[in-house]
Amino acid sequence: MSRIVVVGSGIVGLAVAARLARRGDQVVVLEKEDDIALHQTGRNSGVIHSGLYYAPGSLKARLSAAGARSIRAYAQEHGITTVPTGKLVVATDAQQLPGLRRLAERAAQNGVAATTLTPAEAREHEPHVACVAALHVPSTGIVDYVGVCRALVREVEAADGELRLSEAFVSARPEGTGVVVETSRGTVRADALVNCAGLQSDRVAQASGLEPEARIVPFRGEYFELVPERSYLVNGLIYPVPDPRFPFLGVHLTKTTEGGVHAGPNAVLALAREGYRWRTVDVHDVVDSLSWPGLWRLGVKNVVPGAKEVLRSVSRRTFAASLAELVPAVRVQDLVPAPAGVRAQAMKRDGSMVDDFLVQRAPRQVHVLNAPSPAATASLEIAAHLEREVDAVLA
Repeated sequence: MSRIVVVGSGIVGLAVAARLARRGDQVVVLEKEDDIALHQTGRNSGVIHSGLYYAPGSLKARLSAAGARSIRAYAQEHGITTVPTGKLVVATDAQQLPGLRRLAERAAQNGVAATTLTPAEAREHEPHVACVAALHVPSTGIVDYVGVCRALVREVEAADGELRLSEAFVSARPEGTGVVVETSRGTVRADALVNCAGLQSDRVAQASGLEPEARIVPFRGEYFELVPERSYLVNGLIYPVPDPRFPFLGVHLTKTTEGGVHAGPNAVLALAREGYRWRTVDVHDVVDSLSWPGLWRLGVKNVVPGAKEVLRSVSRRTFAASLAELVPAVRVQDLVPAPAGVRAQAMKRDGSMVDDFLVQRAPRQVHVLNAPSPAATASLEIAAHLEREVDAVLA
């Protein structure tokens, strides 16, 4: 039996903690907040991703497809709400048809069932959608990810593991055949450390003596919801064809497990790593982002798409117009603000986004430096992958 410290109580941290606890390891989860899943896990759309978008052979593609199955099974086993909504990716004009065809080809490569539909066939699934063609992905759905996290905590604690809320990680250093972890409340000695700190993951790595391959740059995703009396406009999930020049998927419409409709997100540079509003500014975080050459290089390559995202952020009318391209009946008065999220985007010095999951090792340490969407979908599969990484640093 080994003593393992896991930093972060998002879904990836809790999934690996539960997996290690099940096999008999003594697990300590450190969480600086006073509750679990308060950042990326608790502020997303709840989508179970199919693996449609990801490069064939990548960890994302492999783990997402398996994760879509395992997260559903876990939710059903633990009585957590999950809804098999299906998803439409819609081409709203002829220029998007090549992109839709590429997605269909990628779906086939990744083993994801997807059917190309005519406009009339698309409206059988989503009567209010507008498109020239669509791709239907039946394996996509929605789930209560915070509910999954609470079930994982119960597993950790049932195996005599500890969840230490309001206890922040400060630093770590190797010592003998183990690692010494300093926290805001004292010292924890362990056999290994697993860093699943999300928005703070590169800083946790640096404070552990590791030079991370990429830096976290925070992008805020702003959401609206449809007013309840207009939720009938969407049955499941409606997505645009993604713009290959820009790393995010664009605003989309998502049915929630409570029956409402989430709309968004857009993507703008956040002025704090945990900056869920424009007025939330952390000077250290801003300097950290702006001093990273990769951000400037990304900005130069994406001036027009970036400007559109900012415009959507400051103009509800523009945001509504983007949604109306998918569902023309959506009006500006149909939108009410919903909680925003911040994406921990790992970025290299050359301005390239780290597209796949990124894990770095150090003596007695495993650092998850990039776990973007579909990390929640794939969390149980990522935990299995990280278990092997932990065994490697313990060997």
